[in-house]
Amino acid sequence: MNRLALVLGLVLLAGCSAVKHSRVRPDYETVDKTQVKRLVVVTQPLPDGKKEVGELWSLIARRYVNQNRDFIARSNVAIDGNPEDTSFKGLCVDNFEGVLWLSPDVKRTGKGVEASVKAQLLRCRDGQEVWAAESAGSWPSEDERYKELNVQYTSELGPEVTPYVAPSFRLLSATLDTLPRPTLNDAEVEEKIELGE
Repeated sequence: MNRLALVLGLVLLAGCSAVKHSRVRPDYETVDKTQVKRLVVVTQPLPDGKKEVGELWSLIARRYVNQNRDFIARSNVAIDGNPEDTSFKGLCVDNFEGVLWLSPDVKRTGKGVEASVKAQLLRCRDGQEVWAAESAGSWPSEDERYKELNVQYTSELGPEVTPYVAPSFRLLSATLDTLPRPTLNDAEVEEKIELGE
């Protein structure tokens, strides 16, 4: 009976997850773990068609992967329209080894936000996918747990982003938690510390 309760509990937890699926290249441990560490984060197309919200998404993602996934994300951009080049070769400059691409679908609904994202980590050297995930959900804009975060991003990016902060953070953190962790050498750890994030 206890085993049945445990299984049902796990099924219910899995059913509530924002992450629908994620995958990592089968050769990640032997290839990309030590080679794809320096990233540029790009959000394209713009969430809800708003540049400020795109900047919010890219900034949240850059900070999150720096703080929680051991990547060295030095740059973030938000670009209108659909990408002409889904390998983002034009962004692979300044020793970047990968592009973290967030392709969102976001809309305000009542007192909240409904959002989904297709996310990919692409290698700069050949445009190949290293990791991908798809997530979706609906969250209220007002959430006491994210009050300080709301204040921080609103002061940085303006009041236009306020209703999007908590829902965006919830979706992106769940999604980005499925990223693998690269291995950094001592010099790269120092480089990461210099980022200060």
